[in-house]
Amino acid sequence: MLRMYKTLFCFLILINLTCLLSAQTKNKYAILDASADKINEKLIGWRRDFHEHPELGNHETRTAEIIAKHLRSLGMDVKTGIAVTGVVGILQGGGPGPVIALRADMDGLPVIERTPVAFASKVKTIYNGQEVGTMHACGHDSHMAILMAVAEVLSANKSQWKGTVKFIFQPAEEGVPADETGGAERMVKEGVLENPKVEVIFGLHINSQTEVGKITYRPGGTMAAVNDVKIIIKGRSAHGAYPWSSVDPIVVSAEIINNLQTIVSRNLNITQNPAVVSICSIQGGNRSNIIPEKVELWGTLRSFSSSDEKMLAERVRQIATLTAESAGATAEVTTPYSIHYPVTYNDPKLVARMLPSLERTAGDTNVVLKPPVTGGEDFSFYQQKVPGMFFFLGGMPKGGDPITAPSHHTPDFFIDESGFVLGVKAFCHLVVDYPTAGK
Repeated sequence: MLRMYKTLFCFLILINLTCLLSAQTKNKYAILDASADKINEKLIGWRRDFHEHPELGNHETRTAEIIAKHLRSLGMDVKTGIAVTGVVGILQGGGPGPVIALRADMDGLPVIERTPVAFASKVKTIYNGQEVGTMHACGHDSHMAILMAVAEVLSANKSQWKGTVKFIFQPAEEGVPADETGGAERMVKEGVLENPKVEVIFGLHINSQTEVGKITYRPGGTMAAVNDVKIIIKGRSAHGAYPWSSVDPIVVSAEIINNLQTIVSRNLNITQNPAVVSICSIQGGNRSNIIPEKVELWGTLRSFSSSDEKMLAERVRQIATLTAESAGATAEVTTPYSIHYPVTYNDPKLVARMLPSLERTAGDTNVVLKPPVTGGEDFSFYQQKVPGMFFFLGGMPKGGDPITAPSHHTPDFFIDESGFVLGVKAFCHLVVDYPTAGK
């Protein structure tokens, strides 16, 4: 009988300890969430300031100064000038643990803004030798503001989490001119994942066609590998009235463009992976009655596996050169020309391990598996070195239509700011949970 009472007593103690630990864990989330809610107005202010003052890749000097000043005010060890304008802050938690990296991108795009908001960008600058408008037309302003808020929340609540967080503010995600280097690839080469050595990395991207309050994700190949392609077709010039005297590079270009469309429809197993071959620019000739000597084509190739990536490049080269040769012209193909991003690959084990954190943060029904995205992300360069998870945060106003909502990289791109605080909470919960999740 005494043994039975002792067993029951131990059992009751175990239950009480379990309940206590569960309550303490829940309390951590409540504390962090309350801190995030408290600074939401400040977060939106940062975002609006960045939005009104966008800077193109490798030129984010004002942006970097604001970020570095904020991180230093939180007592962090801060390094600047990484990969030209990158900023990294290191924050120690309330005890020993893994080094977790969180990343935000910083650059705007050469787009003239057309949104009616009071903080719309009026900035103009020079890009590829031309004066262009400049706009945060992809949401990087929100990414920076969210990560600055995460830094403030975690620094104010160090006792609630363990380990080290490395805050990576990365320039030039959208790419740089062909004569420059930048972005995640350069940051990795300059050692951003070392000293201290990063164990895992998380990133998010706002999405203008996903409703506020929702998070979407995908294990495995999530965003496409990206290669840009430049094709120079050379023929023989002639008067437009005497085309038989020419080797017309414009006609050859049209044939090449049409033939390239057979790659996806005839060379790719579309039941396994999608792919895209798009020619987006044609430049040649300057008068209505002169057949030019040369035409340049510019385009992009997107795929979700290394084998498909290789096949696309080989087929583009083969089709362009042989089509040109059949007409007596020549085609010079360069791919990648200035941009190459690997597949953004979410480690499946890491996704399975951390998915409960996202579901608890946003609610089970608000975390949705999404199909592959043919857009690209240089977050993939970090994932080549350490396990990484990249997810998407809703930014479309509730009740909006994703079909008609302005897409990224357009003058009318719009984000509902009420969704930002969910991104802050999601990052914070991932930091708290990672050391013990799935163990």
